[in-house]
Amino acid sequence: MEKDCKHSRLSTAAMKDIAAAATGEFTIIPLTDDNIEFNYLGKKRMEEILKASGASMVYSDFLTAGSDGNTLTHPLTVYQEGSVRDDFDFGKIVMVPTHLLRETVAEMTDDYAAAGWYDLRLRLSRKGAILHISEPLYMANRRDDTGSEATHFAYVDPRNRTSQIEMESAATSHLAAIGCLVSPENRTPIDLNTGDFPVEASVIIPVRNRARTIADAVESALSQTPPFDFNVIVVDNASTDGTSEILSRIAAANPRLKVIDTRSTPHANLGIGGCWNLAINSEHCGRFAVQLDSDDVYNATDVLTRIVGKFRDENCGMVIGSYLLTDFNRNVIPPGLIDHAEWTDANGANNALRINGLGAPRAFFTPLAREISFPNVSYGEDYAMGLAISRRYRIGRIYEPLYLCRRWEDNTDHALPIEKINRNNLYKDSLRTIEINARKHR
Repeated sequence: MEKDCKHSRLSTAAMKDIAAAATGEFTIIPLTDDNIEFNYLGKKRMEEILKASGASMVYSDFLTAGSDGNTLTHPLTVYQEGSVRDDFDFGKIVMVPTHLLRETVAEMTDDYAAAGWYDLRLRLSRKGAILHISEPLYMANRRDDTGSEATHFAYVDPRNRTSQIEMESAATSHLAAIGCLVSPENRTPIDLNTGDFPVEASVIIPVRNRARTIADAVESALSQTPPFDFNVIVVDNASTDGTSEILSRIAAANPRLKVIDTRSTPHANLGIGGCWNLAINSEHCGRFAVQLDSDDVYNATDVLTRIVGKFRDENCGMVIGSYLLTDFNRNVIPPGLIDHAEWTDANGANNALRINGLGAPRAFFTPLAREISFPNVSYGEDYAMGLAISRRYRIGRIYEPLYLCRRWEDNTDHALPIEKINRNNLYKDSLRTIEINARKHR
């Protein structure tokens, strides 16, 4: 997402100007300043599909020039009901029936500087299908910034706060229109004292082949000094690089560390979500299950104290903290603090459907996590759990950093190819589709 001052192309005024200037049966809406050249009969193909399908909008894959001079296809993903995130990639242009464009912009009552296009396409999605054409119908220059930290964390960058407020407003109006808003007044109260647990809190660390970092993560968890009993549960997902041996040495010296080796269970092919399910359903798991990734470290010894305190103070089903982005050597790197300040208690559960993540570290009331369960995947498993919990229960937030998130070459989201980014985005959109339907039928 670009900075606020560069959003005039996507403003409400720009959408209305395009509609007013349109003369033909179909209108092309440019989403960038890139030069677009249709392939042979590409424009005709887009028009034919739009007319034959009765869709409210179509978009297509496109071609770009690679650095080696070869032509590359930029694939896009299928639009679905859950594709409500404001950074959905439609490519460089979309095509809309002109009469429907004029009708829709006439209904747009908010004057957004940044969210005009977003408001328009959400409204169009309520009038008909938005179709993806799996064919590259045009050529465009490509700015390849998909792997940058700035792009990855743009939606929590404070410099984008004004536009984010607009996006939230447009998204909330859309969710209300399709009948899936959730309200704080309808939250379900929780008895946080229900059940018997061996400890009050467990730090959960799924790991596979992190010999360089696992000792740092475990030691930072073991160094916690809360006024209650806790343990650390590491789920070793068949590591082969020496991680298992490191864990054995630490466990021999500190009985708080509980290691679950997936090779000693009948469960195979586990993703991160599956590892979480093993941990929360184990006999060792405490009343509250607190996340720590295998290459990150808590930044203080009172993290567990603060998280459990938040559960107790606000009767939460889930608590989410904040973190500092650092390099491998723990030097802070831009944008620094990731605190998800866009969350509000009144509307956070709805805005969660618009953004691409809820923040970290995440902590769960174990009985709820056991009831819902994580999907057995290694991307989006925590987001799925957070959406489901936010539908019925309060989520507490801590806006000060609780751990250091180390960015390095072995991160699972480091420098991903476009195909992997598309798969990840498609999966999260599917989670949103599931959640939207669940909220409609609540």
